[in-house]
Amino acid sequence: MRACLARIEARERDVGAWEYLDPDRALALARAADRGEGGGPLRGIPVGIKDIIDTVDMPTTLGSRIYSTRQPQWDAACVAALRAAGAIILGKTVTTEFAYFQPGKTRNPHQLQHTPGGSSSGSAAAVADCMVPVALGSQTAASVIRPATFCGVFGYKAGFGELSLSGIRPFAESLDTLGILARSVADIALVRDVLMGFPDAATTLSLSAPPTLGLARTAQWSLADACAQRAVEEGAEALRRAGARVRDVELPARFAALIDAQKTIMAYEAARNYLFETTRHAERLSDAFRALTDLGRRMPREAWVEARRLVRRASDDLGAVFAGCDALIVPATVGEAPLATTGTGDPVMSRMWTALHVPSLAVPVMTGPQGLPVGLQLIAAAGADELLLNVGDWCARALATP
Repeated sequence: MRACLARIEARERDVGAWEYLDPDRALALARAADRGEGGGPLRGIPVGIKDIIDTVDMPTTLGSRIYSTRQPQWDAACVAALRAAGAIILGKTVTTEFAYFQPGKTRNPHQLQHTPGGSSSGSAAAVADCMVPVALGSQTAASVIRPATFCGVFGYKAGFGELSLSGIRPFAESLDTLGILARSVADIALVRDVLMGFPDAATTLSLSAPPTLGLARTAQWSLADACAQRAVEEGAEALRRAGARVRDVELPARFAALIDAQKTIMAYEAARNYLFETTRHAERLSDAFRALTDLGRRMPREAWVEARRLVRRASDDLGAVFAGCDALIVPATVGEAPLATTGTGDPVMSRMWTALHVPSLAVPVMTGPQGLPVGLQLIAAAGADELLLNVGDWCARALATP
């Protein structure tokens, strides 16, 4: 705990990963853990919590001026599970406004003039800068995968409905999922076990044989710059050399429409979930958030119904897509983290997969021409979260081997 707090003391002024910290309380809890008080697989481990996730003893401001003094009266289910397993909640990490596009104060720890991504910006930056070993995030479009990739850490976006969202402010309930950011897949697996309520919380990550992977460049391939394309292709080649069976996979043509479908679902549902804020506090909202909710309010219900129908039809094709494959290799971002002055980056590479409710994992691969991290994204079939982490751990080890 002292090491984490020392790192925060040295770097927080520049990185700005934290919305709320109570160092004295964290140290007191760490001392209690040292004395053997409590227990569990996460005993004494510091964890960061994204500031849209309720905490009974810390403010949860949702990244909004409207809720700058908001204090929940209970813990979100995921926070309660972490505490029960012995984890120490170190603080609340910065998020974008209501986990949408308006950036917070956080900067990319690799190069401070660049964005860490959004909306789990503080969680990714804190983990990447060794302020905390693990942090929780959430994703409605690309809010775990993008910041994890931009900051060069592993980011797991759970399959839809896999982890409880109780106590987390909803953005778009047809899309929202919880995520975990860490510097190893093994750490993610341990925390996931705790959140799933597995009694032993000791998943062993191992494959009986190298995985079979499908390389899917997707209809968005042309949007990726050269370094993002290289991360996918050179990463796939490195995995092939390590023993993985890698084959090209062509996605069904109907998948190209899923980007717009995800946008429609997100805008329509956000407009209804944030009706109080947009009608009572419109002047305290960012232009970007007002534009999204205005768009969603104007949408006819038929557009939302049709978007969900498109997603369901595409989901029916996933069995054929994954046939013979343990996971897919796809782009994670369109490139390196852009300058912070331009926003939090384009979420296009994850929108489709979030809409399809499949689990995904950001895996660091290389650095780009600006010296910033670039990675790839692994996708598994719905319900195959444990397989995804096993494959991800194998891939991480293979990519780390010279």
